[in-house]
Amino acid sequence: MQAKDLFLFILFSSSLFSNYKFETVLSDLDDAWSLDFLNEETIIFTEMPGKLKIASLSDGAITDIKNVPKVLYSSQGGLSEVILDPNFSSNRTLYLSYSAKNTDGKATLFLMSAKLNNDVLEDNKVIFEAKAPRRVPVHIAAKIAFLKDGTILLASGDGFDHREKAQTLDNHFGKIIRINKDGTIPADNPFVDVSGALPDIYSYGHRNMQGLIVTQSGEIYEHEHGPRGGDEMNLIEPSLNYGWPAITYGIDYSGAVISPFTEKNGMEQPLLHWTPSIAPSDMIFYDGNKYPKLKNSFLVTALVSQDVKKVTFAADGKDIQESLFSELNSRLRNIEASPKGLIYLLTDGPKGKLIKVLPEEL
Repeated sequence: MQAKDLFLFILFSSSLFSNYKFETVLSDLDDAWSLDFLNEETIIFTEMPGKLKIASLSDGAITDIKNVPKVLYSSQGGLSEVILDPNFSSNRTLYLSYSAKNTDGKATLFLMSAKLNNDVLEDNKVIFEAKAPRRVPVHIAAKIAFLKDGTILLASGDGFDHREKAQTLDNHFGKIIRINKDGTIPADNPFVDVSGALPDIYSYGHRNMQGLIVTQSGEIYEHEHGPRGGDEMNLIEPSLNYGWPAITYGIDYSGAVISPFTEKNGMEQPLLHWTPSIAPSDMIFYDGNKYPKLKNSFLVTALVSQDVKKVTFAADGKDIQESLFSELNSRLRNIEASPKGLIYLLTDGPKGKLIKVLPEEL
């Protein structure tokens, strides 16, 4: 896990960089899924079998964190997202999303808060359990983001076999959830006073959300896997219905029609959709200064197309895309920018890597 491997790719003049370097900082990662920065030289990251680890980016040293919650590592489930509290430097609090069995023995999504004390989690508290039980943990989603008011957004996937429930408000299938840090319900949530609706729902009609971010201006962006085609990127607003599965640009894996409709009244259109699917897996909005040609653009990692999509939007709303880093020939699971603006990529699956992208001027 401590191997460092520096290699150089020369790009053609039509690409965003005339040349750049990739540095493999960590290797032999076991299904790593998410990371956050403790500081410029130290990360905390998850491995889906149930490991939470701290790694030094300077020498590759890795420390296992103790007292991590027991997870259900099966299918698409396990230990998913780790994110630090916005006030982590003073309160040492972090949040973990994961799949586990509920009291009925069914798989569902959980969100836990804990305090990091050196290499031990303390004061572990489950602050959310999804009312979305399923036989196996598929389409869990599990992405976390903080709104500017300090409340938490959590993506809860449609469970694959339960997709029709994404259109009803009495469950957490295919929903974005909004809660306070202690798990209580914000009084201004959109469905608090709606009879029969779960009060923690923020938006609905989603499939399998793998990207969820809040920009510096407070806008919420999300992307999700479609079936065969119809991967979407959306601008999220409270109470809105994003259509799945009543409208979709994709078809079923069997080739069958899921819905004959791509639009309906009262359902939102995506900002863009990818057909055929790219399997978007994570996203950042890059506002740093290390890569000037990437500034103020969305960077979307993809599992199937094995690249990063640079996405910007013209004044008329039309998306402009460019493919980056396909030379890695890897399924890319996660993308993050360090406090100083350097981009790091996690590759997917066993024997995964953490790769730093070095711009030309470095």
